[in-house]
Amino acid sequence: MIYQKLPHTDLEISKICLGTMTWGRQNTEAEGHEQMDYAVEQGINFFDTAELYPIPAHPDRYADTEKIIGNWFKKTGNRDKIILGSKIAGKAEFTKFIRTTGFRRESLIDAVEGSLERLQTDYIDLYQLHWPERTTNYFGKRGYKHDLSDFWQDNIHQVLETLRDLITEGKIRHVGLSNETPWGTMRFLEESKVHSSLPRMITIQNPYNLLNRQFEVGLSEISMRENIGLLAYSPLGFGVLSGKYRGGMKPANARITLFPNYNRYISENANKATQEYYELAQEYNLSLTQMALAFVNSRPFITSNIIGATSMKQLKENISSIEVDLSDELLKRIDDVHNDIPDPAP
Repeated sequence: MIYQKLPHTDLEISKICLGTMTWGRQNTEAEGHEQMDYAVEQGINFFDTAELYPIPAHPDRYADTEKIIGNWFKKTGNRDKIILGSKIAGKAEFTKFIRTTGFRRESLIDAVEGSLERLQTDYIDLYQLHWPERTTNYFGKRGYKHDLSDFWQDNIHQVLETLRDLITEGKIRHVGLSNETPWGTMRFLEESKVHSSLPRMITIQNPYNLLNRQFEVGLSEISMRENIGLLAYSPLGFGVLSGKYRGGMKPANARITLFPNYNRYISENANKATQEYYELAQEYNLSLTQMALAFVNSRPFITSNIIGATSMKQLKENISSIEVDLSDELLKRIDDVHNDIPDPAP
């Protein structure tokens, strides 16, 4: 395993992060525990979860993933071995059953205390805002369109004040963003620069994969110049970049088979790009999964690559990608495909 510093901290985290959002829906608790056991054996010390998980979100399964992790901590006593990230859900139609008050002070406090109880821990190492409160482009929206009906008032100072207080109380250690834009990222960073008592966002968890490299436009420069690390999620594009959906295949129990509305990575152009990447991987004696994950691992702005799996076979292949080095020639040919079919999935 490769380790690097969580930005602006002394914490060493594994470059492969164990994602958890299928536990409690596509995976049982026992399977989640098996995945954590294996991940730790392979040197992974960074887990990422959220109060929203498992997905798709549903009141009957609210925060079941955190409960599964908490039970594993209790069973194994491994809490001190893990750098743990979680998130507060933002405002949305599909999260009304959680709360409708966004990132108000009482909302953040309630969310953190709820996660601590479910996770059976006294602290969360990295606490993230799952997506912005304001109307902007995330979750598959390619471009920003100003919404005149969005009456969001800038509350970033207040959000950071509450997070500071939670840090002071020892309930969280560091803070990060998720599904954020360049404007939002810099707005948070500048607020903490102007007001030195406020905590600094140290990571941003956004989608990044061969079918969606939009992080490279704007956010990658911010990441490098401001040292805010990318925690890349969906590095396989909902599993599309494993190649298992090629040619219209619908494997049983796969995410897009079960939840066909998760279709952002299977447009005509995305399918065409996936096929070209598949053929390229074959030419270099790699699986498409290995090539896709190794590409993400190779990027200079990556702090950790959040992999997820519903089977142990998938998990083992995903983790082993850390051992794959892509040649300069192959990286150039990946860029050739990207330049022909740029970012087919928003």
